Amino acid sequence: MNKESRKGLMLVLSSPSGAGKTTICKNIINLDKKISISISFTTREKRKSEKDGVDYFFVSKKKFENLKKKNFFVEYAKVFDNWYGTPKSFIEKNLKKGQDVIFDIDWQGAQKLSDFSKSDVVSIFILPPSNKILLERLKKRAEDSQDIVDKRMSKAKAEMSHWIEYDYVLINNDISECSSEIMNILNAERKKRNRQKFIFSFIEKLLN
Repeated sequence: MNKESRKGLMLVLSSPSGAGKTTICKNIINLDKKISISISFTTREKRKSEKDGVDYFFVSKKKFENLKKKNFFVEYAKVFDNWYGTPKSFIEKNLKKGQDVIFDIDWQGAQKLSDFSKSDVVSIFILPPSNKILLERLKKRAEDSQDIVDKRMSKAKAEMSHWIEYDYVLINNDISECSSEIMNILNAERKKRNRQKFIFSFIEKLLN
């Protein structure tokens, strides 16, 4: 009996910028070796703290357009005049071999992943404790101009209005605590009857 005989799931984390989802994604990867992060392609300029191929694949707008035409992405969206896209082949390959994949994407991307394979998606929306703390976190990051910070804050309410479309909603008061709550959700979702493919043949043996 192979207890790992199941299709992988897609763990989707969304939040307004600055609410902590990127840090939480990295925590989950460190806590659980059975999950891989989906690295998006983007036309955004690389921040000083970021590495190409680790945080994002940074590409030109022309390259991104060519990939779109080749149906390379399972989803893509324009955010603050920059494109972001999720590679399709990476998802299909990992889910097929039973490897879970975590996504750091916005509500638009979450909707498209759900359209792609709703039964494989577990979606979590992360909220900041308050707008004041969200602004403080954006300023503390000190990697965006004041103009970008203002744009992110003005868009935050629109992003947060999509919370109801998600399976779970968490308030990120503390990064470690929020990461732990997500791990609890992930482990419970892995045990759902429809994901444990081996259980059907196992029970059949018990009943015969």
